[in-house]
This record gives sequence, C-alpha cells and structure tokens, in this order.
Amino acid sequence: MPARATYPEGVTILYTTDARFLDHDTGRHHPERPARLAAVEAGIDTSGVAEAIVRFEARPATPDEVGLAHPGAYLSALDLFVQEGGGHLDADTVMSSGSYAAAVLAAGAGLEAVRRLTAREGDVAFCAVRPPGHHATAFRPMGFCLINNVAVTASALAAAGERVAIVDYDAHHGNGTQDIFYEDDRVFYVSLHQYPFYPGTGARSEAGAGPGAGTTLNVPLPEGATGDVYRHALDELVAPALEAFGPTWLLISAGYDAHRRDPLTGLALAAGDYADLTAQLLTMVPNGRTVLFLEGGYDLEALTASVAATCSTLAGEHHRPEPATAGGPGLDEIARIRRLRDDLGYA
Repeated sequence: MPARATYPEGVTILYTTDARFLDHDTGRHHPERPARLAAVEAGIDTSGVAEAIVRFEARPATPDEVGLAHPGAYLSALDLFVQEGGGHLDADTVMSSGSYAAAVLAAGAGLEAVRRLTAREGDVAFCAVRPPGHHATAFRPMGFCLINNVAVTASALAAAGERVAIVDYDAHHGNGTQDIFYEDDRVFYVSLHQYPFYPGTGARSEAGAGPGAGTTLNVPLPEGATGDVYRHALDELVAPALEAFGPTWLLISAGYDAHRRDPLTGLALAAGDYADLTAQLLTMVPNGRTVLFLEGGYDLEALTASVAATCSTLAGEHHRPEPATAGGPGLDEIARIRRLRDDLGYA
C-alpha cells in the first residue's frame, strides 16, 4: 500500500463550509439541523490545529457533474419541487426555499476540494456540508439526503481515470452510494454501520455485481459495537481489500452518529475512536488524495468532540477529547465477513 508522504513544514487541511448551507431549513426538531455546522466549527476551534486549517470557498456542482451520479431529470425535479413550494419528499427528507442551492453547493464542495488538492494547495480536505448525501440513490432522495455528495465527486474522479475508494463510517448504511457504484469496478465502496437498522440494506452478502463484483464491502455491526471492532475491521478487512484494489483517491463519508451519545443510533464509539479511524484510513492512499464529507452526527457535543479528534489527527497531532473504546460486540462478525470474502475469492 502506498506510504503517506510527510511534509516537514506541517500539514495543510483544506476546509470548506458556507452560510448557504444554513438555508436548508428542515424545520423545528429535525435532527439534521443547521446547528450541526456550528458544532463542527466548535470542533475545529478546540482541535488545537487551527493553524493548519486553510479555508476555501465551495462552488455549486453543474448539472452535468451531478448527472454523473444522478442521471436524467433528477436534478431538475428537485429544482421544480422547490419552485412549487417545497415540503416533505418523504417522512424524513425536507426541501425548503434554500435547499436546492444548498444541495448543489454541497455536491460541488468535493469537486473543488479535489481541484485544490490536485494543485497541491493542501494535504487533505474536509467538507462540512449539508444536506448530507449518502442515502440519496441515483434516482431517489431519502434519509435527509438530496444529492449524493460523495458519489458526485467519486463519479468525476472515476470519469477522469482514477480508482476511487469510499469509506463510509456513518452509523447508517450508505445505501445510495452503494446503489450508484454497485456494478462499477472503478469505485470500491466500504461501509461500517449498525445492522439491522435504517435503511435496511448493508448485509455482508451485498458485495457488488457484474464488473463491480467484490468492490462493495459491508461491515454490518450489532448495537453496542465499540472502537476496537472498527479498528479490527480496518486491519482485517478494509486494508487488504483496498491494497488489492489500489485506490488513487480516498473519499470518506464522515458520519459521527456512531458516537455513543447520538440520539438516533445504538453504537458506542467515542471521539478517540474517530481519531484512530482517521489515522488508519490516511495510510491507504498517498498524501493529498483524501477528502472527508460530513454525513450524520446528531448530538452536538459528540459532533464537536469527534470533529476535533478527526481534525487533530489529520494534522498529525493527538488531541483526544475522549479515550477510544473497547469491549463491545461485533468481533465475530468481522471473522464471518472474512470467511465469506475468502470463499468468494475477494480480498
């Protein structure tokens, strides 16, 4: 696996967020709320590595760029829905007057991050965007998500000849991302998630199809799983699979709702675990080829602490607001997935 380059003058973290993301109004009491971005900013402020942060301005994705992940009239249908007054697309997913503009801006953030990393303006990028994206399938918004932000960036990279790994550690399975790339051998999708749980997908047997057979790796974990299970999964499953695949870029769906404080989930991670996961993942592609996208995370204090730990690790420092966790269930699931992939001939 390629070694991560070192920069003697320190690491530069490219970071973007935007006030326009606040215009996506999900309504009172909705867990995916604008205050989440203030919690992310607080995490950056307390990370101890503010000097490593270089802010950049996101740009809206074009219809053609979105169309690589969401073909046909998908984007224009979202626009029309807002023009007609917006409202609920389903029980969980809302569009307000500012939602369309926020969504295309969130979709373009990763594209701009890639452009700047390619120009060697930084070593890694973090996109604090909303609405999130990983539940949006090619043809359906759902689960708080309108446009699949990580899939738009991955599709653009794949179209340019890159080999892309997506690692999704949101507590909910990224069914939309899996759907978009399930038969695509240019993109390797990994998801570590609570199971069985919303949206009901992400069983270990879901491993890709056609040309993409073997390039989906699901790690479904039981309620109460702790950080040692995640670390073991990265060592025993994810690292060998990605080493065989040979990604040139890594995109991380950074959902912080696996934290033990999260009100929507039942996993048991702490901020220190996100530091460990980040450190392990950064070794899987060369320096300057990793972009993180904010997905879930609905307890504001947990989100602040987890982002602080993540950003500190991105900068090569060791700020841990909470220690890593261990002792929960799920290690036996890692062994079952390993046996299944061995039987199927997948790394």
